[in-house]
Amino acid sequence: MVGVTEGRGPAPAAAGRPVDRPLLSLALASMMDEVHAHSGAVYLLSPDQPVLEMAVMAGMPRAFAAPWERVGLSAPIPVARAVRERRLIWVGGEEEMARRYPRIAVVLPYPFALAALPVSTPATVYGAVFVTWPGSHPPVLSDWEREHLTAACDRLALRLERATAERRPVRPEPDLLDAPPAGGLSGTLGSEEAVRMVARLPYGLASLDLHGRVSFANPAAAELLGKGVGELLGTRLWSSVPWLNDPMYEDRYRGALISQQVTSFVALRPPGDWLSFRMYPTTNGLSVRITRARPVSELGRGAPPAGMGSSSLVAISQVLGLAGALTEAVSVQDVVQLVADEIVPAVGGQALLVLGSQSGRLHVLGHRGYPDPRIVDGFHGTPLGAPTPGTHVLSTGVPAFFDCRHQLERLYPGEQTARDGFAAWAYLPLIASGRPVGTCVLAYADAHPFPAEERAVLTSIAGLIAQALERARLYDAKHRLAHGLQQALLPHSLPRVPGFDAAARYLPATQGMEIGGDFYDLVPTRPTAAAVIGDVQGHNVTAAGLMGQLRTAVRAYTAVGQEPQQVMRSTNRLLMDLGVELFASCLYLRLDAAQGCAVMARAGHPPPLLRRPDGRVRVLDLAGGPLLGIDAAASYPTTAVGLAPGSVLVLYTDGLVESPGVDLEEALARLGRQLNEAGHLPLGELADRLVRHSTAARERIDDVAVLLLRARGDGRAQAA
Repeated sequence: MVGVTEGRGPAPAAAGRPVDRPLLSLALASMMDEVHAHSGAVYLLSPDQPVLEMAVMAGMPRAFAAPWERVGLSAPIPVARAVRERRLIWVGGEEEMARRYPRIAVVLPYPFALAALPVSTPATVYGAVFVTWPGSHPPVLSDWEREHLTAACDRLALRLERATAERRPVRPEPDLLDAPPAGGLSGTLGSEEAVRMVARLPYGLASLDLHGRVSFANPAAAELLGKGVGELLGTRLWSSVPWLNDPMYEDRYRGALISQQVTSFVALRPPGDWLSFRMYPTTNGLSVRITRARPVSELGRGAPPAGMGSSSLVAISQVLGLAGALTEAVSVQDVVQLVADEIVPAVGGQALLVLGSQSGRLHVLGHRGYPDPRIVDGFHGTPLGAPTPGTHVLSTGVPAFFDCRHQLERLYPGEQTARDGFAAWAYLPLIASGRPVGTCVLAYADAHPFPAEERAVLTSIAGLIAQALERARLYDAKHRLAHGLQQALLPHSLPRVPGFDAAARYLPATQGMEIGGDFYDLVPTRPTAAAVIGDVQGHNVTAAGLMGQLRTAVRAYTAVGQEPQQVMRSTNRLLMDLGVELFASCLYLRLDAAQGCAVMARAGHPPPLLRRPDGRVRVLDLAGGPLLGIDAAASYPTTAVGLAPGSVLVLYTDGLVESPGVDLEEALARLGRQLNEAGHLPLGELADRLVRHSTAARERIDDVAVLLLRARGDGRAQAA
């Protein structure tokens, strides 16, 4: 069985007579014909892994989709998303692909449209389908196309369900590509007269099949290319003609086939002849017109760089796709998870182990897919001088590939890797900035030969993983520093102040270093108390350091008895004198329990909310001055607000209410409604509720600080 039953995970593989006729191929061909798509593929869900595996492709060589032959369900690409969300995913063109799925656009930067759909019944997902159209397709999928595609996928799902019930396994099928024309020149072009006419043309004319193989070439084409007609037939141009062996030229052929648009390029035939190639695509191949081009001095183009000829465009495409994925990883665990989710399935592996070095010993940075964690624990702390493949690869920078268990045990007797339940391994050195930073171990369930091209691709991938890992380790180190600094600068707990209960919450932004300049404080004085909340511009160590200075300054000015307006003026002058060119908003309160009031001064800070004992809520429109750090001569008028017993003040930073696409007034109104409904709760619960129900706080684009004060009126105090 190739399905996943809802809520049960992968189903066991079925045994029995396989499906007789090509079920998947027929369904795909019919689907493409109905909606006039020019390529497509069917994926089946692996029975024992959350992985989609390409079972058949039509209209294009499978090499075009090489990076996505095996796709993890969590991958951010259309077929995986279609399965996750159980709906049709539409990408209307090149720009939309680049915006929504940049990993695909990096590898296939051509104009085409794509639709991906799940193949599922209400209870079971069996796989997915994608189909593509040339770039000339309208940017919107029509209703009839949507209906036909959905109905076709539903029919295929029912057939797969029936095959599963009858215990007839559905297996991958041969890809659907038109066979190259037979019968020589006349079979290709028609009548003998047409052959003679083409042979007399003064320019070169060749025909390529979908794989890029030459099925016809006239004498002029052979002369221009410097090869006999017999030497060209059945070969790929970039393989048989050395000076065309450049990935750039192969890329033009791919672009023409995928976009179904006329494409051209110019190439240098040594020593100094420039030829123009113009490709006219159809759904079963290309016609190529070859002519002499203008001199290079007129084209403003240099010769292809030496040494590029041996590159494989398929391998380059795979590496490009994985490079795009790795750019999204931030922390070390992000790197490990992404490699496990996307790279391991793509190369056919089943498990992953990432090792680093620390204090002369191996250090396990992360792992996925090992059934027994004790196997992984055995790697941790291994001396770098120990004779193991992991330490050897890390110290030498040379990859090691073991096709089978016997090969590993012969070279490393007693090596614990051989007892991990897997049958083949690739040990890849992770080298960044010219030095080894770790080892990546890919494990395979079955014996796995590693041909030269696959070894080259894996080694290239390891280089990308190493760079991502180095960036992630630096990020993790900065994050630990930032987190420690943030914890040191904010109050560990709120002091008790007479006549008021208090609670506070702080959430760092999820962007940048997760450290910012939001701060709050509660300062007990006799016989009053002071509360302050503020926001220093920026999300970095500089902002956090300045926040600490401002918080300390406010405490100092409060301790010497300055009035609220004086505290704000003094803090403003301090910020100007520091010369850091950063601004800060601030709201300062002097709390007087005996008088039942608060005197407030505001410097460009969001207005506080006040909930009266009867539940009414209003936004306090306070007088105030400019942001701190703008005008050394600024003044900050004060406003006195009465606080009856049971009144609740909500002080907050803009991260609680400001979010892209959200109206500020509506956000304040929503906050007021929450305060009205839940204002009777203990302050700790109220603070959690206000943060939890804030759209801006959930997105965490900015830091969020909240300070709540409730007037008790009895001279006692509590902090939550």
